[in-house]
Amino acid sequence: MNKNDLVEVVAEKAGLSKADATKAIDAVFEGITETLTKGEDVRLVGFGTFDVSNRAATEGRNPRTGEKIQIPASKQPKFKAGKGLKYAVNA
Repeated sequence: MNKNDLVEVVAEKAGLSKADATKAIDAVFEGITETLTKGEDVRLVGFGTFDVSNRAATEGRNPRTGEKIQIPASKQPKFKAGKGLKYAVNA
């Protein structure tokens, strides 16, 4: 499913136009992004949790040359499925 497919499903289930569904989905994504950027978690009970984890700097190798390279520290967004979502997927 891509974003256009999601827009169609949301529009149909919520009785919205595709334009309104697109605005709603964009607002949700923007809200999640802004919250994670602040370093806060987004907890959607029954669905899951979005959070940010810190990834330490590491040393890697260039696969072509075998030369050592430094991989800088970074922050990674993560998602952990909630109990309700896990149950729905496994039912």
